[in-house]
This record gives sequence, C-alpha cells and structure tokens, in this order.
Amino acid sequence: MSSHSVTPHSASNPDPGFDIQKVLDKGLELAAHSWEWGTAAEALLEFHNPELSVFGADPFPGDQLPKVDVEKVLSLVYARKFISTEGEGLCEGDGSTSDPSSLGPSALLLSYLPACRRQVRALLQHTPRLPSGAISHRATTPELWADFVYMAPPFLAHHAVATAEPSLLHEAIQQCLLYRDALQRTSPGTPFHGLWAHILAPDAGPEDQDPALWLTGNAWAAMGMARVLAVLRKWGPSRTWTTWQAALEDSIVAILQGAVKAQTGAGFPPAEPRAGLLRNYLDKEAASGDAAGTALLAAAVYRMAVLAPERVGREMVERADAWREAVSGCVRSEDGLVVPVANIVVWQERDVFWRGSSEGQSFVVMMVAAWRDYMGWKTAGGEGR
Repeated sequence: MSSHSVTPHSASNPDPGFDIQKVLDKGLELAAHSWEWGTAAEALLEFHNPELSVFGADPFPGDQLPKVDVEKVLSLVYARKFISTEGEGLCEGDGSTSDPSSLGPSALLLSYLPACRRQVRALLQHTPRLPSGAISHRATTPELWADFVYMAPPFLAHHAVATAEPSLLHEAIQQCLLYRDALQRTSPGTPFHGLWAHILAPDAGPEDQDPALWLTGNAWAAMGMARVLAVLRKWGPSRTWTTWQAALEDSIVAILQGAVKAQTGAGFPPAEPRAGLLRNYLDKEAASGDAAGTALLAAAVYRMAVLAPERVGREMVERADAWREAVSGCVRSEDGLVVPVANIVVWQERDVFWRGSSEGQSFVVMMVAAWRDYMGWKTAGGEGR
C-alpha cells in the first residue's frame, strides 16, 4: 500500500438546512444488520474523509489502496467493530452472501486482506448463480435483488485494486450489467422505461418476488454502479476501459432519467405525505413518498454530475436539488430522524414508515456529502471543463 496522509474533512460545508451530526448519530444508533453497518461506514467515509472515498480526487495513489492511520478515520474505527477476521464472510449476513460485502471496502482499508479474500471466495465460488452467471443476493437460493449491486460489485472493484487483479474489476462490471439485463424495465415510450424491478427469484413462489419498481432498489443500483464507475475511471489499469465505462454510464443514467419520468410523466399527483419526494414504489400511484430512496438517488445524481458531466447536466442536477430540498424537510429537528422512509423489513408496504431506518439516515449523509463535493467541483470550474 502506498502512503496517503489522512485528516478529517475540514473544508467548508454548505448548510443542508438541518443538523447533519444528528442524522449521522441516529443512523449509527439504528444500525443492526450487515448492510446497515457497511452503508453507515461508507457514509462516514464520504462525509468525513472524502479523499479516501472512490469519489475523491486521487483515491488510489500509485494505483494502490492508500495506507491510512486508522485511528484518524472515523469510518474505519466504526467498521472494524463489526468485521470478523475469521470465518467465511466478513460478518453474519442473515442469509445473504452479498450484504457482508458492504463492509469490504472498509476491511480492505483496514488491511484485513485474508478476511477479504474469504469474502470474495464466498461470493464467487460458494453462492448460487443464475444461468446467466449473475451471482445470487441470497446464500442458498438463486435470487436477484437490486440491492446486491451496491453491496458486492463495489467490494470486488476495491479488491481488484488492492490485489492488482483486473479480472475482479471485470467481474464487478459484469455483475452490474447482468443484474441490469435481468431487472431493468425496457418499455420505450412509457414513464417507467429504464427503471429496475426489485427482486427476481426464478425458483421461488410469488410471495418472494417483487417485480415492482422499488425506489430504494433503483437507488441502491445507481449508486453501486457509480462506485464501480469511479474505480474504473480512477484506477490506472482500467482508465482505458471506455466501453465498460460507457455501459455503466448508460445503465445509471437510465435509472436517473426513469425516476424523473416516473415523477413527472406518469400522471400521478404529488406524493404524500410530503410533496417533492419520490414514491416508495415508482410505478404505484398509491405508494407514499420516501425520503430515504429520494436522498440516495439525489446523491447518485451529484456523483454522476462530476463523473460524467456530459451525461448528467444542469437540468438533472436541478432535479436533484429539488429532491434534496424535499428530503431536508423530512429531518426531525429534535433528534435528526429522517421520516417517512421505506420499511426495510417489510419492503412490500406502500405506506409511510415513521420509525426511520439506519440506511435512510446514511443515505441523507451521502446526499449531503455528494452535494458538497459537487458544489466544490463546480466552484473549481468543473462545469466548464
């Protein structure tokens, strides 16, 4: 690993209109599952140490992972509490092999390489696949969940850098595209074209399927692919992989554009209980507004506006600004709880959920970090490059 100095982020942060520290604290308090720990760690990293995030200017100095002073990186101090350096996976996955992978980028920065190798082996060798080659999100039955794209491919991409294995980065890309091919709604001329279904489980009953267009699933997929795209763009061996970069860009932009069309072109009235939010299910008029998924999709727009400004321009950023403002009105001032959000346990519910979720808290932090970084890029003349 190369040397890389780390200090907590100290640049001026734009005011999001709420106390971001309360949002962070509440998210850590609510976290209880593997994917919540990994998502919280990523939110902490992007907010406090953006130079270590894949969205930083030079996340792979010398085309290697940076060497860090762990005690100065809040994200890693937090993540290491949940990572097991023994066993097949990085932590207990509650029936999923991919969810523990969300802790993988943290584990790699912590230099837990043997544990990360075992997690890669669990994904690539011990998890069911569909005939297409798509790796199951679940450990024992072949099921494709849009959530997978945020959990596993970014970890495989990071691991490719850590071990100088371009083949792992290629696997990460292929998994993103295989999931897209299976889950994407291809209905040209409709307001839902380009959006993804939530769950495809060929061997399961109808109760285990979710063919509807879950907002959070689409946001997971868009941001997961954006993280893989950032690795492709910033790691030396893959900077010339322009065909794969374009394929990921197309897939991400299709989701972003699909969400806008679903909100503006489906003929639905504004979402309740708070206008301006995207619906928990984008194709269901009766579905309630969801601050969590709206926040993560806004974050994906800001990240893509920097990664691919020729594809995500001012009009899309203005849409993200509107989503961000709507989300800002959903943060409870007394404790930072973000509501209403999707019910992460009973995700089929169309109604609002008022108890909050750890992932929703993390999504809001990611949104603020992405907005701050976009504004910094714009101030430095990024739009005119």
